[in-house]
Amino acid sequence: MKNERKNEKAILAGLHTGSSDSLNDTTDESINELEELVKTAGGIVVGVLIQNRSEIEPGTYLGEGKLEELKEYVGALEADIVVFDNELSPIQLKNITDFLDVRVLDRSMLILDIFAMRAKSGEGKLQVELAQLKYTLPRLRGLGAQMSRAGAGIGTRGPGETRLETDRRHINRRIHALEVEIKEIKKHRDLIRTRRKKDSVITAALVGYTNAGKSTLMNALTDADVFAENKLFATLDPTSRAITLPDNRQILLVDTVGFIRKLPHHLVEAFKSTLEEAVVADLLIHVIDASSDSMDDEITVTKDVLVSIGAMNKPVIGAYNKIDKCTDTAGMRAYETNVYISAKYKTGLGELIESISENAPGRKRRYCAVIPYSDGRLLSFIHENQKVLSEEYTEGGTKVEMLIDDETCEKLKSSGIALITV
Repeated sequence: MKNERKNEKAILAGLHTGSSDSLNDTTDESINELEELVKTAGGIVVGVLIQNRSEIEPGTYLGEGKLEELKEYVGALEADIVVFDNELSPIQLKNITDFLDVRVLDRSMLILDIFAMRAKSGEGKLQVELAQLKYTLPRLRGLGAQMSRAGAGIGTRGPGETRLETDRRHINRRIHALEVEIKEIKKHRDLIRTRRKKDSVITAALVGYTNAGKSTLMNALTDADVFAENKLFATLDPTSRAITLPDNRQILLVDTVGFIRKLPHHLVEAFKSTLEEAVVADLLIHVIDASSDSMDDEITVTKDVLVSIGAMNKPVIGAYNKIDKCTDTAGMRAYETNVYISAKYKTGLGELIESISENAPGRKRRYCAVIPYSDGRLLSFIHENQKVLSEEYTEGGTKVEMLIDDETCEKLKSSGIALITV
């Protein structure tokens, strides 16, 4: 079964309109990305067909002439599947499938198939199934032929053939049940986040384009052993690990799913559990693939998604990753704070941690003070809650060099302790 999926032959199809919005048009970059998605799903690309046309044909997407050419292409290359670079309407999916007599997917269906393959947690699987059912419901007529075919392949993972062959009322009941179950899980997750805030836990979310190296960076910083692979959407479910900053603050790092171009808004639901982590985080670390030829577009896609979910109202660090593959960092300035790293070779991580320390809430500063021997409780408080760098017993009391936050600073001052900035 595994080899069968790997050997599935796919033809990629797209329509180039010449739109000024290149991120939503079919371009060389989007086709290359689509090919990577097919590989991630377990297929191989045997051909590409792109139509140059100013407008999408409402019934057939490409137009009848180009669709005829595509059918000949499918026969000549013995393709198992055709994957379109854009979202197909229900009528387009039905007409194209009937005409080609081969399995047809669009980019959204392919991404959801990969989500179904990558999701590991119970919540992740529920989110993916819900997104697949909502996306498939209006397209059932177009999927009828391919869903009746036996066997498993790209685009058939997730809810399963038997469920998709049932009537719409059953699917709607399943959608409702999933929404109720996910709502309960969300309540539990919200409680955990509320507890974090109550306990003053500082969180930093790793965000960025898919395959930029977020999971590799998480492993490099925390030894988290998060699954990392050179494939799109290698991880889907959120992972969190704690790190300790030089001033003794604890930071909870949260790894999130990568973004991708031309992701329809309704598919953002499948990102929900990790996207919420970015919204509530105290700090964002935007991991950028500095070696990518499409780096600027990938930065734009990530920023657009973060703005749309209301996650950009906080400090952001631009972490240019894979810098070992670059010769020049000139112009790499996506944010006010930028660092240049290689998560794979663990270079530049010191600068990144320093930037996190500078931008995260509760920053601590270095002070020196003499704590009278009669204030033993105050000295104990400093040891328990802050970072003591050195101690020296003097005639007037214990001379302490320490890293302390503003709250502790005010506490010491109100106790009559003189602080000297070091």
